[in-house]
Amino acid sequence: MKVPRLATYIFSIMILAFLIGFNFASGRALYDASEGNIIVGKITADNPYVDVVAHTVGKIGLSTNNQGQLGTGFMTSDEGLPSCQFPYPSQQEYLFAGAFWIGAVIGRDTLVSVGADGWQFTREMWPDPYPKGKIIERSISNAADVDAISEQDFISVYTDTVTDPGYVTDDDVDGRPHMPLNIEVTQRSYSWSYSYAEDFVLFDYSIKNIGRKSLTGAYMGIYIDADVKTKGSQEGFDDDICGFKRAIPSDYGCGFIDTINIAWIADNDGRQSTDQPCPYSTTSLTAVTATRVVRTPSDSLKYSFNWWISNGDASQDFGPRKAGTVDDPFRDFGGYLGTPEGDRNKYYIMRHGEFDYDQLFTAMDHTSEGWLPRPSGSYAVNFADGYDTRYLLSFGPFNIDPGEVLPISFAYVAGDDFHTDCDAFENIFNAYEPQIYYDYLNFDDLGKNAMWASWIYDNPGYDTDGDGYRGKYRICVFDSIPSTCIDTVSLDPFEVDTFPCYEITQADTVYYEGDRVPDFRGASPPSAPKLWVIDENGDTLRSRVIPSINEFNQGELRIRWNGLKSETEKDVFSNEIDFEGYRVYLSFSPSAASYSVISSYDIEDYNRYTWNRSRGIWELKDTPFTIDSLETLYGEGFDPLLYDVDNALYWNDTAYYFSRQDWNQSDLSDPNGIHKIYPDEPPPTSLIIDTARIYYPEELTDDGLYFKYYEYEYTLRNLLPSQLHYVAVTAFDYGSPASGLESLETPPHKNYVAEYPQNKIEDATAEGLNVIVYPNPYRIDGEYPANGFEGRDYITYPSFSDSLVQQEGLPNDRTRSIHFINLPHRCTIRIFTLDGDLVREIDHNVPEGSPQSSHERWDLITRNTQAIVSGIYYYSVESEFGNQIGKLVIIM
Repeated sequence: MKVPRLATYIFSIMILAFLIGFNFASGRALYDASEGNIIVGKITADNPYVDVVAHTVGKIGLSTNNQGQLGTGFMTSDEGLPSCQFPYPSQQEYLFAGAFWIGAVIGRDTLVSVGADGWQFTREMWPDPYPKGKIIERSISNAADVDAISEQDFISVYTDTVTDPGYVTDDDVDGRPHMPLNIEVTQRSYSWSYSYAEDFVLFDYSIKNIGRKSLTGAYMGIYIDADVKTKGSQEGFDDDICGFKRAIPSDYGCGFIDTINIAWIADNDGRQSTDQPCPYSTTSLTAVTATRVVRTPSDSLKYSFNWWISNGDASQDFGPRKAGTVDDPFRDFGGYLGTPEGDRNKYYIMRHGEFDYDQLFTAMDHTSEGWLPRPSGSYAVNFADGYDTRYLLSFGPFNIDPGEVLPISFAYVAGDDFHTDCDAFENIFNAYEPQIYYDYLNFDDLGKNAMWASWIYDNPGYDTDGDGYRGKYRICVFDSIPSTCIDTVSLDPFEVDTFPCYEITQADTVYYEGDRVPDFRGASPPSAPKLWVIDENGDTLRSRVIPSINEFNQGELRIRWNGLKSETEKDVFSNEIDFEGYRVYLSFSPSAASYSVISSYDIEDYNRYTWNRSRGIWELKDTPFTIDSLETLYGEGFDPLLYDVDNALYWNDTAYYFSRQDWNQSDLSDPNGIHKIYPDEPPPTSLIIDTARIYYPEELTDDGLYFKYYEYEYTLRNLLPSQLHYVAVTAFDYGSPASGLESLETPPHKNYVAEYPQNKIEDATAEGLNVIVYPNPYRIDGEYPANGFEGRDYITYPSFSDSLVQQEGLPNDRTRSIHFINLPHRCTIRIFTLDGDLVREIDHNVPEGSPQSSHERWDLITRNTQAIVSGIYYYSVESEFGNQIGKLVIIM
């Protein structure tokens, strides 16, 4: 945004209090810290406990809290969380902050409560004290979370009932204290990593009237201020454009149009600044974000879309406004056309039902459509070509009686490739003829993701409540023949009429909306096999990635996993077992984009494409066929690869061709590839492991934790022992051809182990190996970062949690590394000068069997947080096994 604004959260767990900062906008003071409204608190029974979390499992990284806010813009410290990064993680931020607004009439009072005002310092939603106010987190990846909906659920509860002036400010216009609506909001947000759902977060609200009076004429609004720019940049916030997209062409063709009704905002040209050279780079701001409402209490609600530019100078505070009429007089916002200050103005803009023209069209004359004249002078062009813009998407009215709960759901959606031509804005944008540039903008991915968001909320064609209604559908007619139809004109006397018509011979029914009963579910890939040994009590014992060094001093990582769950669980969407195979990935960084496939296994099966004569296209409708099933259909010895698109199979008057599903790498006998540890083991008699422990123990591994039949192994060889390797195993399915859903795979960066291919402590102890330090000597001119030995992200293992925590990128002077290997899993490392002064003490305490349990890193920072200097040092390693002393040399 053009003006630095207050960031108000103090991060959860440690601090609950809020520091009210101050900022000034174009000469207009929003608030002043000298007013003395600084609140400092601790975890007590009296203070609201503000908690901040971030959705990070998908491609969009989005923060939210328990104050009715999105993004990190209103926080005093974002604690490294993404505001709205896309893709995540990256440097591209697509949101400053957003907030939940709700207004209603109580008696003669018009009241509005907001998560944040966005301009003035107003925060009117507050959670309970700790621990009740803490945000709850759940995940379908955790078997213990039986109520989980997605891979990352966050549930928070807050109210607007706090009236303490230390927390809430007076009304900006009336000057009266905050008057609550007496509502309690339960906010649930859901995110997934699956390819079709990774670009959005779903928000589900339950709004309860906890007061004694009815709320009439209630409206809800979603306020968004994007400030699209790169992370940490002080530029780029003042060139946003926004608008409203009602519909897109349907992917299913037939001339159908899909209604999306989505409010969007983006950078005007996809570049951080006009100085950024073309073509686009990986850090360019070419995406778009948007808000789509997917559930309201009624189909008959009225919607409004409004955007404005806030400014202390009334001539620059602008938003499209309709001219007043006798029946609908113009409402003055205190001399400002844009920013709605105070409860009554906020309520007015939410209920007025205006749909503003898109920002790109600001310089055009809209007076014939009932709008006020465009801004004067150069402001019209300045606003049209991008500015510090915010929007509000609102809807209502609805009534909420005491005790009643109102359900509302929306999606915050991102879309790729909104900008595709780096030079387009400069070459074709004309503020007085903006349609050409608007037509260039690409809404394809945003529209597709918006449709998927609504389908995840309410699955099309699925009868959730069993009442026989499966939702709205379309019939696409591919072929018909002339016919004669009969219509009964009269029953007494009986009389009929005939007329020409058409008989449909080929058509397809496509459901595009659900049964209006929320599902909040979608197709999912098979569960990724765990790379940890977990006992029957759910306790993590050790890693299944086993490091070693061979006789040639080459590093190796032996990866083991069990595929019972991956290969036997049904997809919740299709209710079928759709497992296809595994992939092994390797990376030198935890970044999602850096993983490469090293090996893969997949079932031998084939896709069958059918020729649709009427449409003139090949269609894939069936799930893949195994060789056995194809031989049953077409005879023994049938080879599907003999029939490709250029040499089709004609069978029973239908043409088919076949192709492999994935690569059909189905050999599990090669010890250099993915192979079974017990190749001769038959399928288990029972899939219930407790039953097997009693009746079929021979079918289990020696520790009694796994079925032998599902045990797999792959060994990474010829590795450099001094480099940290990130290894992952994923599971994937064959997709859903009937619904056009491609194969789904668990993301590798969500199921990895980071390990050095070095000796385990057991091997080091057995062979009498000493602790080794490298590089020794350490040379500042050694070009370690350029060769990949420094500067990569590091991770921590939170006490055998299933989650691996990625740390933020370290400063350059903190990425220097001296490594200690062959360590006991618990020891103390001390570095001294030759004079005996302690330079640094490192407590190495990693659970036995954990990755890197025999490895430690020193960042060349002293205990006084200063950079080390050149010299000769000595180190000691003290453990229960004894002490070892050695020397190291540092040349800076």
